Amino acid sequence: MTKKVLILGAGLVARPIVKHLLSQGFCVTVASNTPDRAARMINNHPSGMTLNWEATDETALDALIGEHDLTVSLLPYTFHVMVARHCIAHKKNMVTTSYVKPEMRELDGQARQAGIIILNEIGLDPGIDHMSAMRIIDHIHMKEGAVLEFYSICGALPAPEAAGNPFKYKFSWSPKGVVMAGNNDALYLRHGKIVSVPTKELFNDPFTVDFPEVGRLEVYPNRDSLAYRDIYGIPEAQTVYRGTFRFKGWCESLNIIKQLGLISYENSDMSGMSYAGLIGKQLKNLGYKPGIANRNIRFDVAGCLGIPIDSHALDAMDWLGLFEDKPMNRKTDSTFEVVSDLMISKMGLGDKERDMVVLQHSFLAAYSDGRKEVIRSRMLDFGSPATDTSIARTVALPAAIGVEMILKGEIREKGVHIPVIPSIYEPVLNALEALGIKMTEEFGLPVSENIK
Repeated sequence: MTKKVLILGAGLVARPIVKHLLSQGFCVTVASNTPDRAARMINNHPSGMTLNWEATDETALDALIGEHDLTVSLLPYTFHVMVARHCIAHKKNMVTTSYVKPEMRELDGQARQAGIIILNEIGLDPGIDHMSAMRIIDHIHMKEGAVLEFYSICGALPAPEAAGNPFKYKFSWSPKGVVMAGNNDALYLRHGKIVSVPTKELFNDPFTVDFPEVGRLEVYPNRDSLAYRDIYGIPEAQTVYRGTFRFKGWCESLNIIKQLGLISYENSDMSGMSYAGLIGKQLKNLGYKPGIANRNIRFDVAGCLGIPIDSHALDAMDWLGLFEDKPMNRKTDSTFEVVSDLMISKMGLGDKERDMVVLQHSFLAAYSDGRKEVIRSRMLDFGSPATDTSIARTVALPAAIGVEMILKGEIREKGVHIPVIPSIYEPVLNALEALGIKMTEEFGLPVSENIK
């Protein structure tokens, strides 16, 4: 009997998983509150169907999960635990591409008792990064080596020819999420010392990496790296750093925008205010008093923050429209909403433009004979305007392969998992290579090749 897959959500990364599963002979139902978008993904395929469904409708969800063999949740992460509870009740397997939250981890025992797997973090970041890192880590450990240093850096970016604005960035996935990530703190281990980076300093001190075919990219830290010593089984590591790639321009610009409090979630009355008026208000909040009446707001920002008037960050803010006397047409709102909406309006990936995913792991390994080597693993993947974005492919296809393997009985593990065990990551990585998504691995590099 043909297996039936329920996909919840029809967002930016759903299309490749729908296409892949239909091409492999599965029946696919896409349930979402955007049925027209879902219908375009199904594209009249005889084994596909769509349903108009709201994520708050648990009664309908329960019935749908019971009617299908496996559920893929592409909903916002806040819904995953709800979906998982229904999957456990019906003893049906589940897949997500999202980070495992503590509430999901707590369902491990119930999932095992139900005889199902809830496979999470099987996308790109998290996902391909886990699997490709573990392949190298297990290789080092099998040779009785130790991982002294580990760097993992990923970025979803416009292709170089499309990165033409001052931010050198365009949105190919959740725009609000990209800006929201700028408010994170970060924590990592560097040469045996724990480094805590408060959100206000997140973009202060990027380092650079030269990436083939792309050029020099900046790197800033990505949330909590310390947890990965346990997740990846490398307690011996003296450096564990997970970072985000950006073209030069993003970090400097976001740093100034944050200093001005322009991606804060705090609401205030913005009635009748212009964009320039908002900047003036933020300067006042910082205690700045302009020395010259009616001076250009750009000069005031430069004076308040002590930066050159011709700085790149001010060019970026000017280009975005933050210095204009144009009405914002807002009432009570947050600066986060104002700035992220401006970015969305001006920084979307064009219909004829390519995006790309850039991923790099760097390892410093040491062995009992005193030998050391740097191992580097890289992936560069470009999207196509005619088919799918790279971010959609690299997030959706690992999940699609995971679904396929579970339904064919090739993944036998039960409970709440992420893809860090060989029985999952080896076949998934091999299947991704057949689809053109491949890590290029270099072994035996000199210690001088390590990230400084």
